[in-house]
Amino acid sequence: MQNENSFYKMLLDNLHDGVYFVDEDRKISYWNKGAERITGFMSAEVLGKQCSEDILRHVDRQGKVLCMGACPLACTIADGTERNAEIFLHHKKGHRVPIFMRAAPIRDNGGAIVGGVEIFTDMTPAAAALERVAEFERLAYIDSLTEVANRRYTEITLNTRFEEMQRYGWPFGVVFVDIDRFKDINDRYGHDRGDEVLKMVSRTLQNSVRSFDLVGRWGGEEFIAVIANVDREQLLATVNRFRLLVEQSSISSVPGLRVTISLGATLARPGDDMTTIIKRADGLMYESKTAGRNSATVD
Repeated sequence: MQNENSFYKMLLDNLHDGVYFVDEDRKISYWNKGAERITGFMSAEVLGKQCSEDILRHVDRQGKVLCMGACPLACTIADGTERNAEIFLHHKKGHRVPIFMRAAPIRDNGGAIVGGVEIFTDMTPAAAALERVAEFERLAYIDSLTEVANRRYTEITLNTRFEEMQRYGWPFGVVFVDIDRFKDINDRYGHDRGDEVLKMVSRTLQNSVRSFDLVGRWGGEEFIAVIANVDREQLLATVNRFRLLVEQSSISSVPGLRVTISLGATLARPGDDMTTIIKRADGLMYESKTAGRNSATVD
């Protein structure tokens, strides 16, 4: 039996997907290598803990926390029905990672439910992202700290989108993002922790856009997202997703630190150029700051 268990563990550990088992109380009893790779949490850090204990902390695309009341795995353990969903998990480094998860009950020999298993797949547009990063690095267009596009590449992308809009009529939007009270974070926790906040925010933004959209660092604690082929309703959904996912993210090295962002977003208009659209999005972002921060204004 021991050899058989070792064989199955070897199979599970060699899966690309993350796999973990929980008991009826949702305490983790198994955590495979795929789960370590996708989440950043090692098996020794999570075994015996409940999955909601500052580990995965699943949220949906609207930023709703699922661990308390709407957890697919908990619902599956309760009623025995298999479930799947596209959601975001919390990475150990603080950012959010999009996953496709499947939950199934675990039953004993008598058919009684004694726990559950979750299998999850990393939905980060990895291939497109790697290709884009390789191009950025080759052309020196990547921000060395956050590993998103730098200002120069963001400007090139904006000019390209304007050319496409003029030639083909393809719409696009611009989102201006500013981290709230970032100077206070640096002053209180130090610049190293401030750099971690920048990385967490940039990764969360990058992981929540499509492969053909762009997130770039504009300067300091400011980011710009260029969202292609979008209407006002879709742009509004995008900025709300940005805000909620950052709000639900955290940094393990600074327990209790709450990071929020203020956003301004606008669609490109006839007669716009890079200067006018950035100025308008920036002004809308400041309206969000005036409204109390951690909010989004869309024109």
